[in-house]
Amino acid sequence: MTVFDIPIDALNGGPVDLARYRGRALLVVNVASRCGLTPQYAGLQSLADSYADRGLVVLGVPCNQFAGQEPGSAAEISDFCQVTYGVTFPLTEKVDVNGPNRHPLYTALVNTPDADGHAGDIRWNFEKFLVAPDGTVAARFAPTVTPDSDDLRAAIDKVLPA
Repeated sequence: MTVFDIPIDALNGGPVDLARYRGRALLVVNVASRCGLTPQYAGLQSLADSYADRGLVVLGVPCNQFAGQEPGSAAEISDFCQVTYGVTFPLTEKVDVNGPNRHPLYTALVNTPDADGHAGDIRWNFEKFLVAPDGTVAARFAPTVTPDSDDLRAAIDKVLPA
């Protein structure tokens, strides 16, 4: 079983079939609308646009576990993302990324360490996980690593399908 086999619902209902992304690189990011890092949405959309033809999918996963910074309904989150940042990449349902109700997607992700050796619980909004086309977790990036970071882009380039 890989990340691509884990069920999760879309923000506006119905399942997100992660299996359809098998063979593509997937950047999974826990997102929030009222965070100091929220402007990263623009960079994530830029990544989604510039790498789509090369096999990258950005997946936003709303979470309200960090200082209540994603309190909105599905419709409010969707409207905010589209109107404020022009987000077109897929967004999932709002989930817990830490604790006893951690979504299985994050259970599969959190044991991968980042460049500083941090593994385990998500530290804050906009922590990023790069999933290789075969479903293995290739890299983890701290929330402060921006979407235009050379390190993030190099990691993406490394795992993109040929």
